[in-house]
Order: sequence, then C-alpha cells, then structure tokens
Amino acid sequence: MDSDEFFGAKAGKVWKVLHGADSKTLTQLQKSTGLTLKEVSVGLGWLAREGKIRLVRSGNSQVKFKLVE
Repeated sequence: MDSDEFFGAKAGKVWKVLHGADSKTLTQLQKSTGLTLKEVSVGLGWLAREGKIRLVRSGNSQVKFKLVE
C-alpha cells in the first residue's frame, strides 16, 4: 500500500461519516469510523488539503468538522 492509498483510505472513512451529517467532533468521528485519533486527524488533513472540510465552532468553544457543500 502506498501513502496515497493509506491516507486516502482514512479520508474516505471520515468523508463517509460526515457525508449528509451534521458537524462532528474528533471524538465522534473516532467512534463512528473505528479509526484511532491519529488516523482521523490524517483523514481530516487530507480532506482539508482538498478543500472539502470546514471547521465549525460551537458555543462551548468545541471544534467540529463539516463537509463543504
């Protein structure tokens, strides 16, 4: 497996969870994808690099992630 496959697979799992869903925290993404925190972060980084994700800040200063539509 090359690096594109490795990182792309993590991004794909994160994308599937966020597709059509409300924004989610890192912890929610970790639980929903079955990935480790580092793997979720890798997936988010990949999606951010592609301009497919945005940050959403809630009232309690918690950061959530949402797909760009």
